[in-house]
Amino acid sequence: LFQLWNSALATEDPDAVAKRYASKAVLLPTVSDVPRTDYALIKDYFVGFLKKKPQGEILESNVTIGHNWCQDAGIYEFTMGATGDKVKGRYSFVYVLEDGQWKISHHHSSVMPEAFLGPSPKPAVKETVSA
Repeated sequence: LFQLWNSALATEDPDAVAKRYASKAVLLPTVSDVPRTDYALIKDYFVGFLKKKPQGEILESNVTIGHNWCQDAGIYEFTMGATGDKVKGRYSFVYVLEDGQWKISHHHSSVMPEAFLGPSPKPAVKETVSA
């Protein structure tokens, strides 16, 4: 489902991207403090963002599938075609089946905090022994 959205980004058409979102979607974008809660606000965000010519790649994905919905949360990286810059971010998507099409109901994207705050202690991983 991510590829449907990423393909819409490649069109550089804010309307095409905004149409990937459900009728009551919420977008909490990376580079705006304004929650985008309707079609016009979502489209407005992508008017600016698409000028960077972004193309995303999922680096780490954690998917849960339900009846007529699924969620995906993880890490993605964008290559900005306009500059060649690469930007990593955390993401979560919740997809719903709406009018026979998979649409984004919730999308949250944020910068990787350690780039600004410094490294945090890594969690201790305990080995489990199976009997």
